Amino acid sequence: MGKDLFEANSKVKELFALASDSTGINMQKLLFEGTEEELKATDKTQIAITLVNLSAGIILKEKGIKPQGVAGFSLGEYSALCEAGVISLNDIFPIVKARGDIMEKVSRSLDSASGNPGMAAVIGLTYDQLQSAVDKNGLSREVFLANYNAPTQTVISGTYEGLNKAETVLKEAGARRIIRLKVSGPFHCPLLMEAGTRLKETIEKYSFSNPSLPVYSNVTGRKISSAEEAKQLCVDQITQTVRWVDEEESLVKDGYDNFLEVGPGKVLTGLLKQFSADLAGCRLAGTIEDINAIN
Repeated sequence: MGKDLFEANSKVKELFALASDSTGINMQKLLFEGTEEELKATDKTQIAITLVNLSAGIILKEKGIKPQGVAGFSLGEYSALCEAGVISLNDIFPIVKARGDIMEKVSRSLDSASGNPGMAAVIGLTYDQLQSAVDKNGLSREVFLANYNAPTQTVISGTYEGLNKAETVLKEAGARRIIRLKVSGPFHCPLLMEAGTRLKETIEKYSFSNPSLPVYSNVTGRKISSAEEAKQLCVDQITQTVRWVDEEESLVKDGYDNFLEVGPGKVLTGLLKQFSADLAGCRLAGTIEDINAIN
């Protein structure tokens, strides 16, 4: 992941060096030679994805493609904050490393003999239908709505026991599919309250700036207005729902109609098309091939 970006650009090589120096992890070795097990560990995943996101952004800007506004999903919001000048390049990697370390440690503290907490995608129910089913069946202390991805796709987080109960309940409520996700914790829910407290202590050590261009929040779905609001929302994001559908609504309402998914993968492109079939102007920008194809 990111090797083509690294080999194509000297500034990307400098960014890799900065990420390695500021985290104490050899990012070249991790990304180009690391095992799947190493890469999927939350504490390393977060640095790796952020590095590739920002590397693709460097090459886009050198091609004269600059954003008029930015948004990112979950961890991706940190790359967006960096692009908007809220978090500096010198600080972004230590912050996301700390975020990953904290989330991993708190998640492991929630493991049990019966099984570990996690997340599952629920397809076929609206957000309100899903919340109603969770509340009605007394699961609201074990299962939480974590990612509002699309009008009929929401990811839930929960304890091992809670997710097992939810599968039965939600199928009875009309869910078409429930897919357990390969993640290492129950992210974006109150089970990670301790992680939010620890992240707040970490983030207070760093200086944030007011946004230099519009940047949107997962927690509110709206534009972030100040450095202090950005800091608080980074903390809130740990335990609150990623309201991606609300964010898409704000972007469209504010006049955005041409989107680039910057970084690895194409999940957000798919979610945008689920949100509105009319929004065909979403292109991938995660590899050199993708970026060179953009006119």
